[in-house]
Amino acid sequence: MGSVSTPKPRRNRLVRIAAAAAIGLAAAVAAVGAGELVAVLTGPDTAPVIAVGSAAIDLTPTPLKEFAVRNFGTDDKPVLLGGIQLTMAGLAVLAGLLAVRRRLFGAAVFVLFGGLGVWAALSRPVAGPADALPALAAGAVGAVVVAWLATRLRPARFGPATAGGRPAGHPPDQDADADPEPDRAAPSRRTVLAATGGTVLLGGLAVAGGRTLSDRRYDVSTAREAVRLPAPARSAPPLPPGVRPDTPGLSSFVTPNQEFYRVDTALTLPRIDPRRWALRIHGLVDRPLLISYDELLRYPLEELDHTLSCVSNEIGGPYVGTTRWLGVSLPALLRRAGVRSGADQLVGRSEDGMTIGTPLESVLDGRRALVAVAMNGEVLPVAHGFPCRTVVPGFYGYTSATKWLVDLDVTSFAAYDPYWVERGWDRTGEVRTASRIDVPAPFARVAAGDVAVAGTAWATHRGIAAVELRVDGGPWAEVRLAADAGPDVWRQWSHTWTGARPGTHRLEVRATDGTGSVQTGSRATPFPAGATGWHSTVVTVS
Repeated sequence: MGSVSTPKPRRNRLVRIAAAAAIGLAAAVAAVGAGELVAVLTGPDTAPVIAVGSAAIDLTPTPLKEFAVRNFGTDDKPVLLGGIQLTMAGLAVLAGLLAVRRRLFGAAVFVLFGGLGVWAALSRPVAGPADALPALAAGAVGAVVVAWLATRLRPARFGPATAGGRPAGHPPDQDADADPEPDRAAPSRRTVLAATGGTVLLGGLAVAGGRTLSDRRYDVSTAREAVRLPAPARSAPPLPPGVRPDTPGLSSFVTPNQEFYRVDTALTLPRIDPRRWALRIHGLVDRPLLISYDELLRYPLEELDHTLSCVSNEIGGPYVGTTRWLGVSLPALLRRAGVRSGADQLVGRSEDGMTIGTPLESVLDGRRALVAVAMNGEVLPVAHGFPCRTVVPGFYGYTSATKWLVDLDVTSFAAYDPYWVERGWDRTGEVRTASRIDVPAPFARVAAGDVAVAGTAWATHRGIAAVELRVDGGPWAEVRLAADAGPDVWRQWSHTWTGARPGTHRLEVRATDGTGSVQTGSRATPFPAGATGWHSTVVTVS
């Protein structure tokens, strides 16, 4: 009489571990799907993964944030979300492993994750009670699903034919400790796989469906395309001929909208219907204002050519661009509101709760500050602040450029610390003098003889008076400046490096601003007040 073979215990254990991990991951997919479906009602930024990611950004130490921007650039947000999803996957696996031993323990992991999501959602500056609902739903669904799948798995047959839910000839499993039901017919492996696979499928459909419905419900593209911009009452003068040297490889003078840098903390772009938007101006003013989008467009509009840069920009970095902005005079709005004595800071608040503080004295000193509604002749893209944002020349974006603007609070530095100041950044944020070599590219190989060198320099609101270049630490030589388009925009330059000899060479550049101050060569990191030092590039002459 033949004997029934028994699977090796080790293999059985590995199979059960894999199955337990799978049910945990399936429950996680179901939980995320539930959260996404509820977020259709409460807003995309309340979805649990997004809420936890936003809280993580707020809690991340400044050096780590700078590391992310420096190493990942504009991909820092996908990297963060990927890390959160991997962490969640690890917790889901743990939940599955615990659930097959004690259903309550596995469910508790999802309850804790849901609680974390609730805390993250309610920690946002503009949060309301309803924002906690997606995380609550995710936690509850995850807990129920992992417990249900664990119930299906625990008596399942993963070996050959069984008796009483165990392989024939195998002693009772002393670890099957939670409410065993030895008399119940054990589900087959196929049944367990079907339950797990079905859960993943339904959860995935919920995730995709929730995000699709959110995109449709909160889509503002039609409303944005319907905006008709009035002609400016004050047009910017045409750019003078020769603002860009004719050097191949040099960046364009005006940065196209699709190439304009974006550095912010928003994991999901705020999508604001201009028909329901209003700008509130309040605080230390005599006449608080509430201005609708249509009313804002009826104000006289002005054009402004302006170079905006990010304080996180490393020496020679890409987070800088020049745009022709269109908007309403910010000083004019403040004068209409009537600024009271004692006010020295203007705090802009975004739809997502971000706060940006600007020295009020600088806003009112005669510079062309705007509440902008368009860039480069196009209604503001959503990624760049639609329906409106602030632009104040002379300052980095973190103290001057509030995107998705909904509120202007006239206050004082003593009374309020904006988001970045709370995290140790310089309170003023005045742009440092900077210069960059664009041509030749780093580590380029060039032919011996005369070599074309070109780049860009900026000192917003002070202008650029001179740019100098040196080779291998030698004497500085003044380069040819392109036409000057004004102190609020960058200035491009070019130079012919004559007699370049074969070998490896180091080129360095420095600029002098309109006040006569020479760019310092002392190296400093972006934190806390902007990077300093001379940009250099290494080339090989052959």
